[in-house]
Amino acid sequence: MISTSNLSKKYAGNQVLNIDVLDIPKGQSFGLVGNNGAGKTTYFSLLLDLIKPTTGYIKTNEITVGESEDWKPFTSAFIDESFLIGYLTPEEYFYFIGELRGQNKADVDTLVEQFSDFFHGEILGQKKYLRDLSKGNQKKVGIVAALIGNPEVVILDEPFANLDPTTQIRLKSIIKNLAEKQGVTVLVSSHDLLHVTDVCERIVVLEKGEIVKDLQTSEATLKELEAHFSN
Repeated sequence: MISTSNLSKKYAGNQVLNIDVLDIPKGQSFGLVGNNGAGKTTYFSLLLDLIKPTTGYIKTNEITVGESEDWKPFTSAFIDESFLIGYLTPEEYFYFIGELRGQNKADVDTLVEQFSDFFHGEILGQKKYLRDLSKGNQKKVGIVAALIGNPEVVILDEPFANLDPTTQIRLKSIIKNLAEKQGVTVLVSSHDLLHVTDVCERIVVLEKGEIVKDLQTSEATLKELEAHFSN
């Protein structure tokens, strides 16, 4: 589904990412962890063609990112609040994303309705602009918007940050459902080792831009990760 080869990124001669090979199969829930500056967001940005690699490439469904835009219709993401449009209400933003993804208002309404418990009555019908919502509520909007249009790949950068415990638990079930029941390839980066081991069947650890661990999640994974980051 997603293949990475000889991928590197340098800024002013400083290498921030260097991945020789990384393959992520279709339908896998994939976690990316590491300290600040490890290269997690850089990798996602390269995957979404937001920045250009210094060397190498990423292919998704055999389409080379950066050489074609044919990967965009089946890929969605929420990286941060810059993906939102602050002067729209949540409803307007959902319809806007739906239009981009070939969904009519009824399609969007049907999908959004499934997440009413995720919104806790704080998002829809409030007549608030996105810029006036809390960070947590902005994140909820961005995550649900990323699910519009039946994407095959969903990329979420730090999705659990700024969310209350009830919403974090609901988000875990959403991510598990996407991968396990719908066959969506879900990529999650997180500083929260407990959450990422709960939802991801595979976890890669980045350190100074390089892969230092590639783990199939098991009961021992959380302790192994905690030990790694304690040293």
